[in-house]
Amino acid sequence: MQSPVLALTLAVLATLTSPQLAAQGLRLSRNIGPEMPATAPPPSDAQRAADFIVAVVNNEPITNHQVSVELRRVLQQFAAQRRPAPDAVDLARQVLERMVSDKAQLQLARDTGVRVDDAVVDQAEQSVARQNQLTVAQLHQRIAADGMELKQFREQLREQLLITRLRERDMEPRARVSDLEVDQYLQEQTQNSPQLINIAQILVAVPDDADEKKIDDLRVRANWVLARAKSGEDFAALAREVSNSADRNNGGQLGLRSPERYPPLFVEALQTTAVGEVAGPVRSGAGFHVLKLVEQRREGLPAATVVQQRARHILLRTSAQMTEGMARDKLNDFRRRINAGQTDFVTLAKENSQDASASAGGDLGWANPGQFVPEFEEVLNRLAPGQISEPLISRFGVHLIQLLERRNAAISEREQREQVRNLLREKKIDEVYAIWAQEVRAKAYVELREPPQATP
Repeated sequence: MQSPVLALTLAVLATLTSPQLAAQGLRLSRNIGPEMPATAPPPSDAQRAADFIVAVVNNEPITNHQVSVELRRVLQQFAAQRRPAPDAVDLARQVLERMVSDKAQLQLARDTGVRVDDAVVDQAEQSVARQNQLTVAQLHQRIAADGMELKQFREQLREQLLITRLRERDMEPRARVSDLEVDQYLQEQTQNSPQLINIAQILVAVPDDADEKKIDDLRVRANWVLARAKSGEDFAALAREVSNSADRNNGGQLGLRSPERYPPLFVEALQTTAVGEVAGPVRSGAGFHVLKLVEQRREGLPAATVVQQRARHILLRTSAQMTEGMARDKLNDFRRRINAGQTDFVTLAKENSQDASASAGGDLGWANPGQFVPEFEEVLNRLAPGQISEPLISRFGVHLIQLLERRNAAISEREQREQVRNLLREKKIDEVYAIWAQEVRAKAYVELREPPQATP
């Protein structure tokens, strides 16, 4: 396993930092992930003696050793991905320029009041450990084995979270998407994009040496499967139960692709079938197929159906009187009491939750993927129906979450437009980031220095 410090992905930190858009202060905005923290053994005495300043950003230096550490980390990434590294001189120049840019952004974040408290760093640390399939204690051991002090690792996490929050705050206004832009995108995709379909199947296999009686028996079985599917049984569960195809563990789904990439007999059988309906049995050389049209849409447009989740939560907002530690202890006690049958979630939510959902027992209603901030949704996705999470810290306070149920649901036109808006916002953020980063750098005093000359 590579070092967990190196294995830290942008997604891990991005899940901890994203402002709200809507109800209960939990709705998701686009997040811009930071770069990964570097790691390397501490410098030797000889390295320290030979070290020198290569750049100054405002009043803070960047040393040759710091650049060397980051350069080694980048080269390790190229090696791990089996990609050829760029020219060493050019790469060193790019690394230094990015470090200058990041330091300017970090200084701006601090100067303008962006803050990241210890509890958020704790959560980032837990995410790094989980990403690497380690406990937090094991992560600490590996960090020490990599030659890095825990304090230094946590400070790098804090700095990257600060930069992320700054980017979100400053760039979100620049990435707003108008209704006209959404209309234009939908019109272009509808007119010009190819059609895509997703088909699921349940295969009742027919052996090559089957006689007529065996074939008839298997045809009867296929019709029995079809009847069960048409009666409303969950197709994915039915596929896992009876299908003889290797895709049964995926609910029989064959994937979103153009009709030309499907067997013509599948496409023909579903030609007049609405999304969500089933058809068949269809006979092929492999056997009898019961088919379901799972999805049909134009390439570039959002899916017509999504997996929705319904959850409830108890939110305790932090204050001088209610620290994060106190809130966590209180919610852990709530969780213990609920699991012991001493009380119920709804009662505690009505009595204690500090958001608009309290009156409904903490019920947040049905939510599409991406509607909650990432740290909330990440925990929610790991829960089984009825399960209660451990306390979760977000920018809004400390939450206790219970997943109630999941379902597949068709999305409305309004929800489709919102998905398109989010897609366009992400593209726009990618476009404006370079400009924003240049502006931040331009406002900073940056001095690039030549290495010291050897004395005769």
